[in-house]
Parts: sequence; structure tokens; C-alpha cells
Amino acid sequence: MTRMHVAGSIHADATSAAPVWLVKPADANALENGLWSGSAARIGDGELHLGGMAVGDIVAATGTPAYIVDEVDFRARALSWREAFVGWKVYYAGKSFLCGTVARWVDEEGLSLDVCSLGELTVGLRAGFDPARIGLHGNNKSDDLLRLALMSGVGRIIVDSSDEIVRLERLTDELGVRAQVLIRVTTGVEAHTHEYIATAHEDQKFGFSIAGGQALVAMVRCHGSARLDLLGIHSHIGSQIFDTNGFEVAARRTLKLMSQFKEATGVALPELDLGGGFGIAYTIDDSPASAYDLARGLDEIVEHECRGFGLERPALSIEPGRAISGPPGTALYTVGTTKDVELGGGHVRRYVSVDGGMSDNIRPALYAAEYSAVLANRVSDAAPVLARVVGLHCEGGDILVRDVFLPGDIAVGDIIAVPASGAYSRSMASNYNHTPRPPVLAVRDGRLTPMIRRETLDDLLALDAGLDLE
Repeated sequence: MTRMHVAGSIHADATSAAPVWLVKPADANALENGLWSGSAARIGDGELHLGGMAVGDIVAATGTPAYIVDEVDFRARALSWREAFVGWKVYYAGKSFLCGTVARWVDEEGLSLDVCSLGELTVGLRAGFDPARIGLHGNNKSDDLLRLALMSGVGRIIVDSSDEIVRLERLTDELGVRAQVLIRVTTGVEAHTHEYIATAHEDQKFGFSIAGGQALVAMVRCHGSARLDLLGIHSHIGSQIFDTNGFEVAARRTLKLMSQFKEATGVALPELDLGGGFGIAYTIDDSPASAYDLARGLDEIVEHECRGFGLERPALSIEPGRAISGPPGTALYTVGTTKDVELGGGHVRRYVSVDGGMSDNIRPALYAAEYSAVLANRVSDAAPVLARVVGLHCEGGDILVRDVFLPGDIAVGDIIAVPASGAYSRSMASNYNHTPRPPVLAVRDGRLTPMIRRETLDDLLALDAGLDLE
């Protein structure tokens, strides 16, 4: 794991060479298995193709930076989660990446939709998504958001605080409707990738504490409400989870809570949502489990814990987001400058500056997230060199790919492709340094279809009340 510095990841381990997991490849042109969308391939003279279309043609049509989504791969991943989790409700976590086109794909593949803001809910509704199959999250839902959810008939609202219970009771009374709710709980489990720690991770903004007793109190309160229908419990234990270990503890604690609720009220709650956070491969160091392996493991865990507490198996749901939207997405950038930096000890790092950066993918700067990259517009016989792909912003921590081996002849004008870029990149984009955000386009059968158009300077400056643009 990268050691962070308070001034940014650029200052961490500044004189080290490549990380241990990054092995110098025999062929820097190779596409590593598991990192790319299903259609990614080098064809003909070796140029990268996505969805049957050469990246050179893609860039000629749309420019860079740009996010390209393999539609067939996205749909296949969505379907695989639905088919793997037989008997479960699968909610696509829209926060990973959502637009009208994605909402329709998710709907057509038979998944439900999870949203957590007024904007996300509006996108889903305007895309024609059945509101009964929409779940609403959020730790600070506004009256406007809750009112829209209630008036449109959203299927479930995940309640996050006592204030929200009060707000829901007032709004349901005002509108003459009922609300179906789940209580979000903190289980004391935080899972990340290969390990989990079952300790007191209660110091967070989400949910009601099980250990502190607040969760049971909130459940009893909702159960006794004249306007709220308590469906069950919701739990979420982390992100980039590669196995089911942490879920075992979370399932035990949530089902124990359901057992306690049944003892207190005589009512068996019908639903349990175990959340999302399922990981993907960003680099060769990542080894996520398949949807089928996760489904088998979670089924066994729930069955075991239900037997232990003498409970009937509740209706179960999960919320994959990046596991569906991440791998189908590829970011494309154009190289603007290159320079070699002496690291000491005979080590040299090639800095490759591209026309995007932390404004279109904040994850490396925010979380020290790791990515991979390849030279996409051609193949090269040059020896691989240790490189760092950086952006155009006025920040030392503006890093897109911290460590990667690229061909030594990489040059100005070349195209860089970054796999596994479909989740939490364009969706978290900003206008830092007054930079317009890149477009997102679907590719299928050699054809591009706009999903989100490229933002222009006119779009950006139109919001500036101090500028006269007429």
C-alpha cells in the first residue's frame, strides 16, 4: 500500500523505484488479463481497439480526454450479477457512474437502481426507471429529495438518522402517503480488499450504531410509526472488497439485531441488504472474486447465521456499482510532454504529462488509488521504462497512474489508455483550474454513441455571474 504524505501522494516515497508488485514486463504493449473491458484488443498493426473501433478513430471523432464505455461489457456484467445472485435483488449503485443511458441499460438488464441524491434520483426517473425498483440512500436527505421520492413512489428509503425519521413522518403526513424504509446500521466492521478488521469502526457519518443500541431504538420507532413501514436492515462495510470475510461478521451482527427486534416486537423483518463495495482489478496486484463466487459465499453465510439465530431467511439484496461500471470504462488521453527525473541509486522515472488529470479522475490524488496504462495508438519495440502518468493541473499530487512501465519511445502526441476507469472517475469530476469535464461515449460494434457530451468553456463560464458573455 502507498504511504501517504500530508502534502499529497507525490511526496510519498519520492526516491523509491517501482512498487514490489509492479514487475517489469517482457512486452510493454501487452494488455493484462482482468484489467480491460471484454472487447479491448490490439488488432492489425497493434493499435488498441475498444468495442470494435480503433482508438485513433475514437480520438479523431471525440478528442481527448474522453471516457469510452464498452456497452456489451457493461450489460454482460450487469446480467452476470443478476444471474449469480439468484433470489436476491441486485441494486446498481448509481454513485459509481450514472446517466440516462446507464439507467436504461440497468433497467433493461433487470437490475434495480440505488441513488443517493436529488440529481441521481431525477436522472433515474427521467430515464423512465420504475420508481418501485429504486432505493434511496443519503445521510442528509433534504425535504426536496424526500418529497420527490415519496411523490414518485420510490420503493425504499434507507433511513440514516433520527432527524430523518422525524422528517419522513412530517412529509408522509403532509403528502398523505406511506414510506417503506430500511434502517442503515453500523456493524463495527470495515472491510478493504484482502483483509477486514472487526473492531469499533463507529466513528463515521453513516447509520445507527448496533453496539451503542441506537439501531434497535430506531427500528422500534419506525415499526411503531403510523406512516412508516419498516422493511428491514441495511449494512455497508466498505469498498474494494475482494472476498466475503467481512460480510460474515456483518451478517452475524445484522441478523442478531433482527432476532432482537423479533424478541422485542414479535415481528420478523422481511428484508436484509448487505450493501456493496465489491472490488475490481485496477492493477495486476488486484484479484477480485467473481460475482458467482461472491454469491455462493454470501448465500452460505446468510444460511448459516439464520440457522444460528432461528430466523427464516429474509429477502436479500446487494448493491454492486464499480463491479459493473468500472471495467467497461477506458480513459483516453493525449501525451503533451515527457521528461526523465533522476531518483538516485541509478533509478529514473519518466514523467508523461497528458491532457487530463485530477479534474477528471480525483481518485489517485484523493485515495492514492492505483491504475494501469498502455500506449494505445501503436505498438513499440522500445524497452519498457518506469513511468508516471500525470495531469495538467497546478498540483504536485496531480497523478493519474503512479507507477507503470511504458515503452521508452513514448512521445508527444501518443495516446494513453487507462483501463478500469468507468467508476468514480467522470462521476467525481470537477472543474478545477477551470477545466471542462470530458465526455463519456458508449462504443459497440464499431460505433460511438454519446452518453454525456463534452463540457465546453461556454458551459463553464455561463455560471460566472461576473462575466458578460454576450
